[in-house]
Amino acid sequence: MAAAAAGLSWRRVSSFTGPVPRSRHGHRAVAIRELIIIFGGGNEGIADELHVYNTVTNQWFLPAVRGDIPPGCAAHGFVCDGTRILVFGGMVEYGRYSNDLYELQASRWLWKKVKAQAPSTGSPPCPRLGHSFSLYGNKCYLFGGLANESEDSNNNVPRYLNDFYELELQHGSGVVGWSIPVTKGILPSPRESHTAIVYCRKDLGSPKMYIFGGMCGCRLNDLWELDIETMTWSRPETKGIVPLPRSLHTANVIGNKMYVFGGWVPQSSGGEISAHDGEWKCTGSFSYLNLDTTEWIGLISDCQEDKSNLLPGPRAGHCAVAVGTRLYIWSGRDGYRKAWNNQVCCKDLWYLDTEKPPAPSQVQLIRATTNSFQVKWDEVPTVEGYLLQLHADSPVPPATGIPGAGVPETSVLSSQGGSSLHQTPQSLPRVPFPEMKVDHPSQTNNVIPNDVQVSLSSNSKVEGKEKVAAPENKITQETMKNHADATGFKESNAPSLLPVCTSSHQTSANVGELHDLDKRTVNPDASVSSTVSSTQTMVTQQAVKTESSSTNGAVVKDETSLTTFNSKSEAAEVACTMPSTRVNTGQTNDSHSSKTPQRQMAPVKARDRQWYDVGIFKNNSAVVSQFYLLPEETLSVSNKMESANVPDYRLLKKQDLFPGTVYRFRVAAINGCGVGPFSKISEFKTCIPGFPGAPSTVKITKSVDCIHLSWEPPASPSGNILEYSAYLAIRSTQLQENPSQLVFMRIYCGLKTSCIVTAAQLSNAHVDCTSRPAIVFRISAKNERGYGPATQVRWLQGKVSVTQR
Repeated sequence: MAAAAAGLSWRRVSSFTGPVPRSRHGHRAVAIRELIIIFGGGNEGIADELHVYNTVTNQWFLPAVRGDIPPGCAAHGFVCDGTRILVFGGMVEYGRYSNDLYELQASRWLWKKVKAQAPSTGSPPCPRLGHSFSLYGNKCYLFGGLANESEDSNNNVPRYLNDFYELELQHGSGVVGWSIPVTKGILPSPRESHTAIVYCRKDLGSPKMYIFGGMCGCRLNDLWELDIETMTWSRPETKGIVPLPRSLHTANVIGNKMYVFGGWVPQSSGGEISAHDGEWKCTGSFSYLNLDTTEWIGLISDCQEDKSNLLPGPRAGHCAVAVGTRLYIWSGRDGYRKAWNNQVCCKDLWYLDTEKPPAPSQVQLIRATTNSFQVKWDEVPTVEGYLLQLHADSPVPPATGIPGAGVPETSVLSSQGGSSLHQTPQSLPRVPFPEMKVDHPSQTNNVIPNDVQVSLSSNSKVEGKEKVAAPENKITQETMKNHADATGFKESNAPSLLPVCTSSHQTSANVGELHDLDKRTVNPDASVSSTVSSTQTMVTQQAVKTESSSTNGAVVKDETSLTTFNSKSEAAEVACTMPSTRVNTGQTNDSHSSKTPQRQMAPVKARDRQWYDVGIFKNNSAVVSQFYLLPEETLSVSNKMESANVPDYRLLKKQDLFPGTVYRFRVAAINGCGVGPFSKISEFKTCIPGFPGAPSTVKITKSVDCIHLSWEPPASPSGNILEYSAYLAIRSTQLQENPSQLVFMRIYCGLKTSCIVTAAQLSNAHVDCTSRPAIVFRISAKNERGYGPATQVRWLQGKVSVTQR
């Protein structure tokens, strides 16, 4: 099969929840983050509902829209500008077309009818359908379509258009008006049901609009290019086999490729294409145009029949939308069937990963104990799982054999179990926008292969519900120069920063527009890194978002001394992987069949630099207390081996993590194209017994001329707490020389679990902009053995807007 030869693997989504929209054609779709928003179309009447599909949770929902709700329409213009959507024209009933313009603010699901100024050099666009409506910058470009020449809607006299308009948008909401650009070159011939996309090459930076195909009494397959900067039309020369003439197809840009799927094409007989008045059929053909080289590449041919349901069936008038590098296709009509004497609309939803996923962010530490880590990394859109690996500073002996009975399966953490650190309570919907009222099913952090999950260490108990959001910055292991060795610390005025972790008591679910936080239970028996908003007040405290620190080293300054914290280099590390090259990700939550992706090989530098699998995780977090050991014979396999299967994790020996040991982590995302590149390496150290845990439940309350910083004692003090120290990151010349090395000044030392930070102290604070601007605090506790891990708090600066309903 051409698709298989090209390395493509279509997936049909067979498991979803929520109110599924009725099948249709002539509808349009756009994507906002992980959401696909569908409007209009028709099948036994024109649809006027707005449907949303969440590609992460596989859930359909109907948002509660309000405002100037437009009537249903089909074959309309539909573009997305940030979080607003613009709708222009379309057919509102048979023979009656529209030239109305509507705007939807998706962050509030608010419709508004928009009045655009007429162009100064002509009339505004006439009512039409089947036109193209493309966005670039702050302008929409309208081309062509079909108008009704008759004033009587029952007497449909088609008139194909090739007029060209520009619609200037206002920032955020509203429009300025229409204009008719003066163009050079020959205008494309009149047409409707064509496609138009805008692409800007990274190296040249000159935006181009490409129009392909359409209908003008007969189907077309010509390609037109408009240079938006010079407003010059041209017919670019192409290489490869041009797709058949077609209309009601879709075209989407992903990377430097324009993917063209489906549509009406001429019926061919014996290799000959019929005349324009001959037979026509729907197609499931799939091609792309390399927009840098203007070469056509065929992936699924027009004559290719698929009897195995591994490919989307032929269709026209469907919708296609790109979410990241994944292409989704939904519904459309399957063509004229003489036996039934009608056209049937497809009900299926398909997606295709067009390339391997990018590398995730560095692994970030949320919580550490003596023998476990809770780690997290930024989500990568449209992936099926994540491969997490580690290796230790000390050599790890390979497994010399696998027990005949196998290793007992580790426990699977579920949302019902009280010991789970990954549960997402059903009471908190995962809401992409502040005003989206959607309930999503509970999700757990399932390990994909064999449903096996890394077990939680027995001494880690959940003692309260706290919110942990995705850490936004990199973490590197920080070590003090005056630490005695790997098993103990010398006493110091400065707190140990081994490790910096995250957790925080929360009351706010959403911070800022288009931002969502997941509520998760975490163990407060650990150091934390939090972020606190300086402007939003929820009840009596500021809204808090947890995130990790980004310090590659730090200087701590108190009244008498400066102490420097150094970090080990992570960039010099040579990335290695174990010799296995194929990963079976099992079934994901849409229950589609899973492709075995290819794992890329890298040379193994030495046995003590061997990377070991922690597991394949469905979500972007994991509790790590063990990792899998490979049999010795597997480790000695030649690096050239490229087709070995990942061993069954249930049959492998597992190695527990040791206290006071540095472990390096990396993670790669997996989708239908395989395993992507690994992230940069992070390293963290398990806690050393006997030292106190980090203060927990950090709160910041803002007053007129100061802030009140408070915390709770460590859940595991390991003895009597002798004192706490609080530090503030301050401006320093050292920061100018090395922006990644924060300088801290001690602002409090004592037994109380709170302190006042004065306006004078805050005036000297450094605003860390490694992610969002924030003032950084650190708090740690000291017992008889010394200071334990530090809590890091990022207090967000600047205006943070939150709207909830």
